[in-house]
Amino acid sequence: MYRERFPDAAEPAVRWLPFQLNPDVAETGMSRAEYVMRKFGERGGANYARVAAVGATVGIPFAFDKIQVQPNTTNAHRLMHYGGQRGAQDEVAEELFRAYFVEGANLTDRDTLADIGARAGLEREAALGYLASETDCDLIRSADIEARNAGIGGVPFFIFNRKVGVSGAQEAETLLDALLQAIED
Repeated sequence: MYRERFPDAAEPAVRWLPFQLNPDVAETGMSRAEYVMRKFGERGGANYARVAAVGATVGIPFAFDKIQVQPNTTNAHRLMHYGGQRGAQDEVAEELFRAYFVEGANLTDRDTLADIGARAGLEREAALGYLASETDCDLIRSADIEARNAGIGGVPFFIFNRKVGVSGAQEAETLLDALLQAIED
């Protein structure tokens, strides 16, 4: 849609910024079943069944039943940051989503994260070394707090040109309108 309206314009840059839905979850995560029960109660699984049905209509085979660990995502965000420093942030993000939502990967496990990074084109052992360190932990936590202080409370959340914010899953036309508004302001 964007390319059709602006065939000669530069492609918009996308950056993934840290935001944790559950920053208080322990670094090792928690039982997904316990998390769903606490958050949604007895009928919590029905929420995910609806999401899975919508995903199926666009070719995303969500497999929420495979998820055993509700993660603390600090290290996953660190991996995305690390990938971004190497020109592979989008690839890392896509592999993280696939690993978690389709394969049920435990995103608290550093070896698993290093494997995901390798699938995204990163050097596995270098990514594992980075994840084993404390490098950028404070940066990720600070960025998460900054997002919360800016009023962000959920995902997805889109920020266009640091001017216009759009919360939630939206139609392409809504996102394009926000992009145009951000350019015009």
